[in-house]
Parts: sequence; structure tokens; C-alpha cells
Amino acid sequence: MEKNFILDTNVLLHDPRSLFTFEDNNVVIPIYVIEEVDKFKRDLSELGRNARLAARYLDALRAEGSLAEGVPLPGGGNLRVVVSHRPLPPSIGDAQLMDNRILSVALDIKEREPDLKAVFITKDTSLRIRADAVGLEAQDYDAQRVEISELYTGHRELLVPRELVDQMYKPGAEVALPEGEALAPNEFVLLKDETNPSHTAMGRMNPAKGRLVPLLRVVKDGVWGIRPRNMEQSYTFDLLLNDEIKLVTIVGKAGTGKTLLAIAAGLHKTTEESAYQKLLVSRPIFPLGRDIGYLPGDVEQKLNPWMQPIFDNLEFLFSTGSRKGPRAYAELLESGQIQVEPLTYIRGRSLPQQFIIVDEAQNLTPHEVKTIITRSGDGTKIVLTGDPGQIDNPYVDSASNGLSIAAERFRGEKLAAHIVLAKGERSELAELAANAL
Repeated sequence: MEKNFILDTNVLLHDPRSLFTFEDNNVVIPIYVIEEVDKFKRDLSELGRNARLAARYLDALRAEGSLAEGVPLPGGGNLRVVVSHRPLPPSIGDAQLMDNRILSVALDIKEREPDLKAVFITKDTSLRIRADAVGLEAQDYDAQRVEISELYTGHRELLVPRELVDQMYKPGAEVALPEGEALAPNEFVLLKDETNPSHTAMGRMNPAKGRLVPLLRVVKDGVWGIRPRNMEQSYTFDLLLNDEIKLVTIVGKAGTGKTLLAIAAGLHKTTEESAYQKLLVSRPIFPLGRDIGYLPGDVEQKLNPWMQPIFDNLEFLFSTGSRKGPRAYAELLESGQIQVEPLTYIRGRSLPQQFIIVDEAQNLTPHEVKTIITRSGDGTKIVLTGDPGQIDNPYVDSASNGLSIAAERFRGEKLAAHIVLAKGERSELAELAANAL
């Protein structure tokens, strides 16, 4: 049955190409959505870019005819820009007023064209509830979604014969999986002796060899004074220290060590092994509360509160070990071998021979993650870390953020690997809070 899909503003701001994703159904854009999109077009953020792109798509479609009467879409169906004079329900504030105007268009379409099912598409949870209350079917826009409960963990356990476990401890071990078992490239497995489950061995599926190989020797010895405290952290270090793996995605709640492990590995690979010319650590700026404009000082001083967690991790790492210290830390920062920057500064650059860590990547859209990864030059490794349960960006959620999407899309790629950290190691109190609150 052909349908009318009425799109809310946030759908276009999240994905301008949403106009072309409804197959041979009709896409309806309320005129008020155009007005709201127009407010963002001068922004230098991702929202501004999407607003300008959506406007260009709509302007190009004007060449096919009148948007008021409807123009054909490349994939079938047609697109209309619609205005309604239907009376609005009471509202409080300008935001609700505009939402009600958009809802009025959706209700008008439903009543004027009863033969076609009307579906209101919005990423605003509250607006979906309000739409349902006035008798309008509402759905989230889910062209790219990976439910966090179904997210690939990057590791598993297998019960195997004792001989297979023993083989993993031999020098240069390359062990074939039992018949009928299959692992994704760079997926980890804990092999358990089927006669003695306490007899175990950890391995990684080497995509070049098609066999299990032991973890890197340096993992056990620790990096920059940091030793893995659990099995998942051992897996994480193995990915971070493997130069053949160019993209690593790490998901974990607060206190699991994802950022600390990534920075420790980056320092080791950059300053000790010289495998990379520079360690670049970055994170998106999403203030909890008022924007940075109210803070005193220049731009760098304003951004310091949001970059401080990275500096905290660096200072902790440089405080461990006898050959490190504040002087070595300052020298590496001054020389540029370590750079800590807001993510905004990365756009448009080419970044060769760098170990790049993007912290809090759950606040990025899939397009922003694509922009970052496509910046990587020859010999660059990119590490994305984050917690999909802690999102500050109002235009993504735990299932549609760039970190979750990247982890799922790169599953099966030989150059990429993913790991989920479940156990908190910051402190007993931190672990209790992460689970109980």
C-alpha cells in the first residue's frame, strides 16, 4: 500500500538524504520544516552542513516541476512541500507552536487523502507521543540503526578439545578453528578446555592467515605502566598495538578504561616504537548546559573544560614510571608529537602517519564519523571510543550514533576491529554507580 511520509525538521537535519529513502512512497515536507531548516543554514556545525545540503536537494528537485503539486523522486514516488491552514491545538512557547504547525500538516494530509496511509516521521520522542495522542501514526527515522543490545561485542568463548588450547601456547602458534565454527576478522575468542574449563587460552582471528593467533607479547607486559586488568582490556591492547588494524572502535561504560588504554597505546606506538609521527587526541564539543560563549578567555581557554579529561589521562600516564614526568610531557606537547584538539579542527585536513584517538565518539553522527575516517592518510590508525549510553547530541541516540554505526558497518573488514568493554576498573564506587544509577 502506497503511503504518505510526512518528515519533521530533525529528520532532514540528521540525514539530508532521507528525502530519497522512502522507496516508491510519497514524501511530504511541511512548509514550516523549510523555515526551521533555514535557521540552521549559516551554522558552521554538522547541523548547518546538513541544512544547506537539504536545501540544495530541494532546490534541485524544483527543476522537475512545482514542489507544491509534487515532483518525482529518483527512486519512485514523489515529493511535495505542503502548507496547511488547519486550526492548531493550544501550545506554550515558539517551539511547541512550530511543532503543532508541522503536526497540523500531517493531520491535514491524513484527512484529505484517506486512501493513503499517513505516517509522521520524527526523531523527537516527545513529538511522537503527541502525534500518537492526536491519532497520527508516528515513527522514528531509522535508516541507520544498530540496537545497542545487539551490538557486536568483538569477542566470544568456545569449548574446544584440550589439544587446541595447548597449541595456542606454542611459539608462532596458528590454530585452525573446529569445523563448523567461524569468527569475524580480528574477532577474539577465549578457548576453554571442554574437560577442564579453567584451562584456557586467548586468541584473535588473523584475517590474513584465516587462523587463530595468540595475543601480542607486549600486552601481558603492559604499556606505559598500564597492565590489562581483565580479559577485555587484554583484547583491547592487542587491537591498539597492532599496526595492521587501521580502525579500532571501543565501546564501554564509564570507568572501563577505554580512553586510558587508547592513549597509553598511542604514546607507546608514537614515542617508543616511532611507528607514527604524532599522537592526536580529540573529542567533540557538546557542553552540558550553556554553550562555551559564556566562559571567559579566548577560544582555547573556553575549550579547555571539555578537553580536560584527555589531559587528565595524559598526566596520569606521565606520572607512572621513572623515565617519564612533567618535563617529558611538556616537551612532547611543545614539539607537537602529542596534540590535543577539539574535533572541529580536524575537518578538511589530511592526517598521514598519525595515531588518532577520537574520544566521546558516541556524540557524532554517522556522517561526521565518515568525515573523520576519510581524513586518514597513509599509515594512520584511528581509534574511536565512547559510551552509547551517554549521549549529549540531541540528533542521535544509542542506536543511530556514528560510533555504533561504524562498529557494525566495519564488522567483517580486515582493516578494522571492535571491542566492547563491560567491566569497570576505575574503582569499586565508580563501578557500583555505573551499574546502579
